[in-house]
Amino acid sequence: MISYEQFLQWVPKLKNLEAPGAESQLKMAALERLEELQSVSLEKNTPKKAAVMMYIYPKNNEAHFVLIERQKSKGKHSGQIAFPGGKTEPDDNGFEDTALRETFEEVGVPYEFQEIIIEGTPLYIPPSNYLVYNYLAYYPHKQLNFNRKKELDTNNFLSFTPQIEEVKSIIEVPLSEFLETSDSDRVVLSTSYMTEVSVPCYRLQGNIVWGATAMMLSEYKVLMRQIVNK
Repeated sequence: MISYEQFLQWVPKLKNLEAPGAESQLKMAALERLEELQSVSLEKNTPKKAAVMMYIYPKNNEAHFVLIERQKSKGKHSGQIAFPGGKTEPDDNGFEDTALRETFEEVGVPYEFQEIIIEGTPLYIPPSNYLVYNYLAYYPHKQLNFNRKKELDTNNFLSFTPQIEEVKSIIEVPLSEFLETSDSDRVVLSTSYMTEVSVPCYRLQGNIVWGATAMMLSEYKVLMRQIVNK
């Protein structure tokens, strides 16, 4: 278990680190996808822009982060497990604002309960032609009192509200489960753009997390392990 109090001690250290970069993401890419990423030049495309959030918060004083199961749709990422997030809008004041807004809209976390720690490496997703900016954020500690254990045991501070049009279910993942999960697991999947392909994945709370979300998670795992292993 990683207590939220312990995670708060990581925050200033995380802010002083640099994102590990694309290499830390690509180890969770399928071989077919890796070849595609290498062959596609962003200079020849005009990608759409989106932003997502890995949001860490306390639940019974244990550090968790939230994932969503997307609703079934005609989109290329229909039904997948993902971070809260979505495409940029004209009124957004930068990609950070997109991530904050989408986290509020998709899972109901108020803006004042979100504080960005660090930006991950932007990731290009060829099947949907999106360039995704991603951020690690947390629940600010100002409203927490760790001396009041009884209150922490009964009050989880956040009540997620899924945006029904976009979100089928909300998945709460203990941070310790993620940091301990295997980086070498694989699963065979078929989607609208590939058939029976073996891809790297994380198994979290009984869900298969793969593709762009697994790639971004991989970078944040490398980042956090720099602190844990010191």
